Amino acid sequence: MAHRAPETAAASAITRTTTPSRRRNWKGLRIYVGVAIILLWGLAPFYWMIVTAFRDPAYTFDDTPWPTHLTLANFRNALETSNGNDFPHALLNSIIIGAATTAIALVVGIFAAYALARIDFRGKYLVTGVILGASMFPVVALVTPLFQLFTNIGWIGTYQALIIPNISFVLPLTIYTLTSFFSELPWELEEAARIDGASRFQAFRIVMLPLAAPAIFTTAILAFIATVNEYLLSSQLSSKATEPVTVAIARFSGNDPHVVPYAAIMAAGTIVAIPLVVLVLLFQRRIISGLTAGGVKS
Repeated sequence: MAHRAPETAAASAITRTTTPSRRRNWKGLRIYVGVAIILLWGLAPFYWMIVTAFRDPAYTFDDTPWPTHLTLANFRNALETSNGNDFPHALLNSIIIGAATTAIALVVGIFAAYALARIDFRGKYLVTGVILGASMFPVVALVTPLFQLFTNIGWIGTYQALIIPNISFVLPLTIYTLTSFFSELPWELEEAARIDGASRFQAFRIVMLPLAAPAIFTTAILAFIATVNEYLLSSQLSSKATEPVTVAIARFSGNDPHVVPYAAIMAAGTIVAIPLVVLVLLFQRRIISGLTAGGVKS
C-alpha cells in the first residue's frame, strides 16, 4: 500500500489535469455545433432559392437537395418584359429609393447622433427614447393614414411617397447606431482642433467625421438593405412606374396566368440577393468594426 500511494497521487493529478481539458473540448464542440445549426437555419432558404432559380421550371417542385436539370431560362424569363413584368426597371427603382433614403437618413442621422452624444440639454434622454420608440411603431398601422394623406396631396405612385416613409423607419436605426459610436470617440481631439483655431463644425468635419467612417459605412449598408427589403408600404403607395423589386416580384406573371412562375420568382430573388451578399462579404471587416466600435470603453 505504501508503494502505491505515489502512483495514486500521480493518477489523481493526471485526472485533474485532463478533466478541464475535456470540458473545454466539449464546450468548444457545442459552440461549433450551435454555429453550424444557426448557419444552416439562416442559409438553407437562400440556398434553396438559388437551386430553384437554376432548375428547369418543369422540376420546380423537385425535392432533390442539390442542383438538377440546370438551365438559365428562369433568369431570361425574369428579365424579359413580354409577360408584363418589368423587373429591370423595378430594380432601378429600388436602387433610386434605397440610395435616396440612405443618403438623407445619413445626413440627418449624423448630425442628430453627434448632437445627442456631444451636447447636454434638457430632455436629451427623452428625445433618445422617442427616437427608439418610433423604430418600434408597427408599419401596418401607418398604411391607411399614409395612403389617405398621399392620395389627398397627389403623391400616390411617386418616389417621394416611398422615400419619405422609409426615412422615418431607417432614421431611428441610423441615429441610435451612430450615437453609441460618437459617444465613445475621444473628445480631446475635437478640443485640440478647437484650440488650433478650428470652429466646432470644422473640428467635426475634419477630425471627428473621418473617425466615424466605419460606423457610417456600416449604417449606410444596413439602411440600404432595410429600404430595399421593404414591401408593405411599397405595395400600397407605388405605381407601375415606381414599384420596387419587392412589389414587382410579388406581381410576377408567366405565360400561363393560372400558374405562378415560381422558378422566375426565385431567379429574380437571386438577382436581387446576390449583389447584397457580395457587398456584405467584400466589406465585412468594416461592417464588423463599425458594429463593434464604441462597444468597449477605453
